[in-house]
Amino acid sequence: MEKIKIKYLSKEIEKLRYIDGKSDWIDLRAAEEVVMKKGEFKLISLGVAMELPKGYEAHIVPRSSTFKNFGIIQTNHCGIIDESYCSNEDVWMFPALAIRDTIIHVNDRICQFRIMKHQPVIEFEETNDLGNKSRGGFGSTGVK
Repeated sequence: MEKIKIKYLSKEIEKLRYIDGKSDWIDLRAAEEVVMKKGEFKLISLGVAMELPKGYEAHIVPRSSTFKNFGIIQTNHCGIIDESYCSNEDVWMFPALAIRDTIIHVNDRICQFRIMKHQPVIEFEETNDLGNKSRGGFGSTGVK
């Protein structure tokens, strides 16, 4: 089992935990009250700083209900935090763009994360022919 050192920067948010039996992703919560107008951008504090294990990175994405509940999207679509972002001041944030006027309260679950091992070292081998049958191009699997 990997261990992650965590510093909570807000006493108001719930401690991080797995949602029993539902997912191996871990929810992150807004650590501040946020009022946003349509079209406004804001970095929302998630109230934590962590020291990830060596060789790992965290992938932060919105929860499936984030847009429906709050009308915000994550501007970089997937946030990547590597193990070098690990000081007391390296606060995890959620870069949000409001699609409608919204209010996000302290402790609202707005995103989730998981840790993953770094990509292994790879080498590209150039070729003129991959030797595989065409699938039909980008978007070829259809709608249904």
